[in-house]
Amino acid sequence: MKVHHLNCATMCPRAGRALGYAGHAAMVCHVLLIEAPGGLVLVDSGLGLADIASPAERLGRGFLALSRPRLSVAEAAATQVKRLGFAVEDVRHVVLTHLDLDHAGGLADFPNARAHVMMAEHEAAVLRSSLFEKARYRPEHVDTFPRWSLYVERGETWNGFSAVRGMQGLSDEVLLVPLVGHTRGHCGVAVQDERGWLLHAGDSYFHHDEVEGKRAPALLEGMQRVFQMDGAARHHNQARLADLHRGGGVRMFCAHDPNEYVNCGGVL
Repeated sequence: MKVHHLNCATMCPRAGRALGYAGHAAMVCHVLLIEAPGGLVLVDSGLGLADIASPAERLGRGFLALSRPRLSVAEAAATQVKRLGFAVEDVRHVVLTHLDLDHAGGLADFPNARAHVMMAEHEAAVLRSSLFEKARYRPEHVDTFPRWSLYVERGETWNGFSAVRGMQGLSDEVLLVPLVGHTRGHCGVAVQDERGWLLHAGDSYFHHDEVEGKRAPALLEGMQRVFQMDGAARHHNQARLADLHRGGGVRMFCAHDPNEYVNCGGVL
């Protein structure tokens, strides 16, 4: 399967240099577009066209003030799918690491697709039972999308991770890898291409140092503590990802590190 690496939202916080991304003062939203036999598959969706058109209403003023997204139509997944010569209708599946607004905002641009996510994550996004979850999940992104496939933590072992599973309508070359902590149902997405396995680790870490045996820059570590739903699980899964990274058999990246994005062939 051919995999395209897309940046579907650039976020430019005021303290961007303190993020510790050498040469970059912004965060990306790293999205995959997979040319699969049965149609196109997106892994995460970034911000959508409606978010860009009406940011305050759909994203909230808090997110806009903190993240300062670029709000570029050119960066929307739907725009980039068309630029690559496809139609939005060619996207049959959207696999989501989690449903935070900067990952699920583009869902609305693919109404004919099926969205795949862990059941615990979908429940958290629908119930919004804590004050923070009311901010991080937007009903405009989740409640109105018509086609969901939801999954429980049950499956096979993959590279030392348990409960890894395939999804409805997708081959076993695309797998959900539970990585809870950042949210209640956060997961990674493993994809097998012509070079082997790669793992989109979502927001299970924010900086490549974290899987190289080092600490994240203080600002990013602080952000992760604010956003996390289960700190112990987050740290446990980061340690497991570091072990996987040291093994060298899987190409790994998180959602927001611009250096990892460029190393994967993405263009800023």
